[in-house]
Amino acid sequence: MRQVDIKELEDKRDYLELLAKQYVNIPSVCTEIINLQAILNLPKATEHFMTDVHGEYEAFSHVLRNASGVLRQKLEDNFENTFSKQEQKSLAALIYYPERKIEALKIQNIIDDDWYKITLYRLILVCRLVSSKYTRSKVRKALPKDFAYIIEELLHEEEHAVNKKEYYNEIIHTIITINRADEFIIEISHLIQRLAVDHLHLLGDIYDRGPGAHKIMDELIKYHSVDIQWGNHDVLWMGAAAGSDVCIANVLRIALRYANLETIEDGYGINLLPLARFAMNYYGEDPCSAFRPKICQESTFRDADDEIIAQMHKAIAIIQFKLEGQLVERHPEYNMLDRQMLKRIDYNKFEIDINGEKYKINDQNFPTVDIKNPLKLIDEEIDLINRLRASFMNSEKMQKHTRLLYAKGSMYLVYNENLMYHACIPVNEEGDYQKILIRGKYYSGRSLLDQFERMAREAYFARGDESQNSDSADILWYLWKGKYSPLFGKDVMTTFERYFIDDKRTHNEPKNAYFKFREIPSFCKKILRDFELDPENSHIINGHVPVETKKGESPIKADGRMLVIDGGFSKAYQAKTGIAGYTLIYNSLGLRLVAHEPFESIQRAVLQETDVLSTTIVLEKTNNRKRVSNTDVGKSLKKQVSNLELLLIAYRKGLIRQNS
Repeated sequence: MRQVDIKELEDKRDYLELLAKQYVNIPSVCTEIINLQAILNLPKATEHFMTDVHGEYEAFSHVLRNASGVLRQKLEDNFENTFSKQEQKSLAALIYYPERKIEALKIQNIIDDDWYKITLYRLILVCRLVSSKYTRSKVRKALPKDFAYIIEELLHEEEHAVNKKEYYNEIIHTIITINRADEFIIEISHLIQRLAVDHLHLLGDIYDRGPGAHKIMDELIKYHSVDIQWGNHDVLWMGAAAGSDVCIANVLRIALRYANLETIEDGYGINLLPLARFAMNYYGEDPCSAFRPKICQESTFRDADDEIIAQMHKAIAIIQFKLEGQLVERHPEYNMLDRQMLKRIDYNKFEIDINGEKYKINDQNFPTVDIKNPLKLIDEEIDLINRLRASFMNSEKMQKHTRLLYAKGSMYLVYNENLMYHACIPVNEEGDYQKILIRGKYYSGRSLLDQFERMAREAYFARGDESQNSDSADILWYLWKGKYSPLFGKDVMTTFERYFIDDKRTHNEPKNAYFKFREIPSFCKKILRDFELDPENSHIINGHVPVETKKGESPIKADGRMLVIDGGFSKAYQAKTGIAGYTLIYNSLGLRLVAHEPFESIQRAVLQETDVLSTTIVLEKTNNRKRVSNTDVGKSLKKQVSNLELLLIAYRKGLIRQNS
């Protein structure tokens, strides 16, 4: 124990008096110091990194359940001489989907008392294995209420204790005879999933593309330990929940583009009938050819629905372009006046000027556009957007999910020597941080991300408060698609051009120079230093831009200083990437990158016991296992130990009185 003088104790006396209310005497302080010192020497718990899941609920849920193959690997490594390969597959499927697997086995008449006995024994072995790196106290807190005592007894069974052998066997026998085996299997399977991964990092873009973003959010609400780094698709939905008209229009346009309204209608109960009536009224005779939806595999819409979907799609797109034109006019500091697309059209020739070159418009039907004031909403559009805003802001589940994004989310996170953010830190062509004017002051690098986060929080929590700055909600739209948004990372989003201009040269979306410099080790090390990390032993972890594995692109950049783990979770990107996503696993043995093949279905995983085929790349392996003492949690525990040692000295010197 370190030497301490009386002055140091006196300086901290107020704090030590407060600490003494929790640890009332010398024995209680000593017990806690021993406990914390022991925890510091446990193996580092497993962290799981995922990104860009884009509403693909089934694939997300499966990778979460199998912990990116961690559970399957543990079965192979620890039970290869105990269970056959087929038995390992069957047990893994049961752990991932216990309710469904039990139901399927009952239909096949496979389950009997012997099956229960063998299965319960095996699940206890697996649970004992995944719980071994935690304290009993932590495991106890994770135990399901109904079976807490029983599981704790079985987890700490002494295999060679003859005196208790019949005791443990009788526990198993009684679980089966009183018909509680199904419930026990379900609960212990969920416990195994819970203990396999201690913490989940989700690096943004939960929303859009796939149909199950709301289901993913429901899963995250229940998850034991998670943080989220916002993606540009996420902040768009956050803006919609905050009542931003322009964000609402963008959210609906994307959903209609992919005929993917499950999250909108079923998940959040948004009423789209006013939009449908408006669209039929103004675009009922319009073929809306460019607005025919891109039907995704999971879409519930039939071909007969295409026509009304296309009409709704065009209607909300025109409203979006009007609202965006108004927004950039309010904010000349965004340097996006060139995106007032409806103002740039020559409605006599149906041409548009882009960067000094004229292009033909492929659609001449703009029934709600006043050519003298193209950005003005007509009365019916104003009424429609008011109705939609009320629907978004009054959706209880949407607001619940948005609050989770704020509670667990941020622009970036520094955690255990890793720097995580979704896309980029904007830089200029020389590789220096881009300076951006916000509310009369320039920000760049880390300070820019901090300022954007402050405004993003203000936009939601100060909504409806007229005394607050009104531009906060606009910043959420800017983060979605702004020229220097760190969540977007491109010069422009060419949405208008893709609808109305056939010349594909106008569809190009140049990336920020960051994506060129991220290949250079010195550039990545500079960023790490700016976030107060050791550039030699830390990593930047990104998502956002899918890694084109099929073209030979590597997710490992800058000699391992940067890891890009967007490999195509979304089915829309898998033809381009060649795989179905990357994930990272960081445990006491090191850092592993996992590449996943496409997930087929939960039904196949249950009935045919298929798993996601994954390839693991060991990025860093340590000869000495990392301990809790090497983590951020460890730093906090060491501070607690230091303060408890001060309290112990204060007690022993009589500076603070003990309570018996």
